[in-house]
Amino acid sequence: MPEKRKGSAAKIEDRRMNKPQAPKTPKNPEPVRTAASPSTAATAEEPWNSQKQLAAFEAAMKFFHARELPQARTLFHRAAEGPERDVANRARLHGVMCDRRLEQETVSLRTGEDYYNYGIALINQRKLAEAREHLQKALELAPGADHIYYGLAAAQALSGDVAGAYDNLRRAIELVPRNRALARQDADFSPVAGQPSFEALLYPEKKNW
Repeated sequence: MPEKRKGSAAKIEDRRMNKPQAPKTPKNPEPVRTAASPSTAATAEEPWNSQKQLAAFEAAMKFFHARELPQARTLFHRAAEGPERDVANRARLHGVMCDRRLEQETVSLRTGEDYYNYGIALINQRKLAEAREHLQKALELAPGADHIYYGLAAAQALSGDVAGAYDNLRRAIELVPRNRALARQDADFSPVAGQPSFEALLYPEKKNW
């Protein structure tokens, strides 16, 4: 059925009834929320999530194996604050190991490990002559320690002592074969990279040296 047209009076009345009303202010207005950027929102919700915790732990382990203990300790302490309990516990244990090794550097040097840790710290500071002296002393006190041979070889390689680095790295590999794989990735041996003797030592599977 067609809709009837309304008269003028009806139209006026409609306008009065349909006149927009001013919004009423609620007694307890809700706070105005502003849109946050994705990064801000993520930070507010997950200030330290599992992924970031694991990434920090893995980075710390790389520093730890490279014997860069101050950097490793910082990242281990951060990873220990994450939500994953297993990762946090492992991070705390490694953080304590870093603390103990770094504390040993400030006390009198007595054992082979004391001299070794101090020698590695000197390598990181590029005080190579002093590092070699302390690592030689460490070997006198602990002649069967593969990591000391490895550290001394690194100090010698950085010093340009190809023969000494070769002899000590070979001994480290003889004691613990996995030192070969570590040396392949260790930047401290880059000064002697390409030397035929070192290439044969690090890559014995290759032929025609």
